[in-house]
Amino acid sequence: MKSLILASAALAMATGLALADGHEKTVRMGTEGAYPPYNFINDAGEVDGFERELGDELCLRAELTCEWVKNEWDSIIPNLVSGNYDTIMAGMSITDERDQVIDFTQNYTPPAASAYVAASEGVDLVGGVIAAQTATIQAAHVADSGATLVEFATPEETIAAVRNGEADAVFADKDFLVPIVEASSDTLMFTGDDVPLGGGIGLGLRESDTELKDKFDAAISSMKEDGTLNEMIIRWFGEGTLTF
Repeated sequence: MKSLILASAALAMATGLALADGHEKTVRMGTEGAYPPYNFINDAGEVDGFERELGDELCLRAELTCEWVKNEWDSIIPNLVSGNYDTIMAGMSITDERDQVIDFTQNYTPPAASAYVAASEGVDLVGGVIAAQTATIQAAHVADSGATLVEFATPEETIAAVRNGEADAVFADKDFLVPIVEASSDTLMFTGDDVPLGGGIGLGLRESDTELKDKFDAAISSMKEDGTLNEMIIRWFGEGTLTF
């Protein structure tokens, strides 16, 4: 763990948007790189996906120089707060609990449905064993539902748990599950009703970075107003996806 002095120094650097030579500092964009189509690592070893394209466009409109940093999901908020990077773009839903620790821009996707996927029909979603990724709104929902929750560090592990019989079903963002089900050759299927959760996905920042938040909010607003955000959502998630 970084010492208090180092963490404080990182925070001080993060809140200053300009360097001594007058040039803006590079904004470090934190992501998981393991949640397609939102974010993933492509064959070239680079961050890719909807949020990579969106983040690059937001940085362009905000006139910011940005670079991408990969971080595991379970430490993505603590490492933002400690100054390892300046933003989170990682399919993170806006929730009251998270908003007590970090700040969020306005949402760049509307509140989307979460869904259950199983290897067979007739799964008990209330009394059964349900897999979800650690520290997600889906994990919290399963814990409150009465089902037995098994948590995993990565989304891939939640799918594997269903395939190997460790879990009866997985509960996750439907946008993430759709391409997996479609590619499963009918070995995986949706079951039960969709569940709306959260306030949409937003860009996370430290609460002290108000100027940076304002820049990204303005960029998101401009993309909503000119229709390019909706075009990007449809291109990555398909026709019929909820847009603004």
